[in-house]
Amino acid sequence: MPTMPISRAFTLIESGPVVLVTTFDGLKNNIMTISWTMVMDFTPRFAITTGPWNYSYHAIESTKECVIAIPTLDLIDQVVGVGICSGAKTDKFAKFGLTPMKGMHVGAPLIKECLANIECRVIDLVEKHNIVILEGVEAYFDGDREEQRTLHAVGDGTFIVDGNRLDRRELMRSKLPKGI
Repeated sequence: MPTMPISRAFTLIESGPVVLVTTFDGLKNNIMTISWTMVMDFTPRFAITTGPWNYSYHAIESTKECVIAIPTLDLIDQVVGVGICSGAKTDKFAKFGLTPMKGMHVGAPLIKECLANIECRVIDLVEKHNIVILEGVEAYFDGDREEQRTLHAVGDGTFIVDGNRLDRRELMRSKLPKGI
């Protein structure tokens, strides 16, 4: 098997889906694009990788809350646009035509155009590795939305879109939590 540059190995296992993370710092709403996400177990615990280089990080650090919004293929240009400009100088909701919606538990807004939103509270900041551990407190899903395919960043400016869903629940039943 041929080798590849080790510096590009992350493109082989880049996680997904790409998410939009919203914050509210007490004065203004903001959105950042995050492709480094992780489900931590079968509970509503998640991890995102971000740090002080992102404008939104300071709001996450001070308020200890955010919303993970899950965009779909039809929002790819907004997802990329949000990720390449700074909220310090831009109202990203206005610039990218996204609608903030009030949640029930946190000050950060939901994004109406997204397939799903998860209100989260920060339960740990692992500064050494720039990991924010989140606990979901409320989840929303728009099952009536026509486009439901999510985006997965490869890490080199390209994306993979969800395809067909393959059902192996019965085969895996013994490993799944009750009710899944």
